[in-house]
Amino acid sequence: MREVKPHKVYTSFHDIPPREYMYFPKGSLDAGKPGKFSRVEINHILISIVVLTFVLALLFTRNNLFYGLSEGFKLDIFPYWLMVSFFGVVTAFFFHEMSHKFMAQKYGLWSEFRMYPRGLLFALLLGIMLPFVFAAPGAVMFRGGSRYFETGRIAMAGPLSNLIIAAITLMLYRAVFFENIAIGSIICFVCFINALFATFNLLPFGPLDGTKIISWNPTIWIIMLILSAIVLMTIMPNALSIL
Repeated sequence: MREVKPHKVYTSFHDIPPREYMYFPKGSLDAGKPGKFSRVEINHILISIVVLTFVLALLFTRNNLFYGLSEGFKLDIFPYWLMVSFFGVVTAFFFHEMSHKFMAQKYGLWSEFRMYPRGLLFALLLGIMLPFVFAAPGAVMFRGGSRYFETGRIAMAGPLSNLIIAAITLMLYRAVFFENIAIGSIICFVCFINALFATFNLLPFGPLDGTKIISWNPTIWIIMLILSAIVLMTIMPNALSIL
């Protein structure tokens, strides 16, 4: 009789999850129901969105790409960048993580997002003190013994959602909103942040999604990476002009 291996816990970003990731709320291990959320998961998602939105808005308000560090913090444009950053965080970060989650749930696995408090705190401190941000807000956890191809597809779902959003917004920006400064700048930013997010996560290093995808299907990985890089390079000149 074949020996049944114990269940493993996988992540979409952190291969070695901190202790707080492993907290499973009572009644949340309800696998196989797409769209199932626990109260703890919702709180973790909302906190991550709020922190990332604030950090990005702070970065764009004071970064030397926009007004120069010597001119300091521009309070009058902070609300605008808060709105733009919110669209970027929701379309890039939230859709990315939820794509991991729903794909895992499709295969009947328990799956929930868990924030990484130290990563969020580190991003917040960087955003306050320095003109750049590196954020590791958290990861979608899935549990239940996924098969090899399922793990690859779960990893692929996140950057694929970013690539789709980036491609759609690129076409919208070029065909419809190129000359509309108000809406066009938001569309352009959403395209840029999604293309950047997809390209970064597809890199075959460490715990990034690219490592899992290339182990499962190198052909799919290289196609996604090339397409993401093309979209990123296409939109980058426009994005830099509005940032």
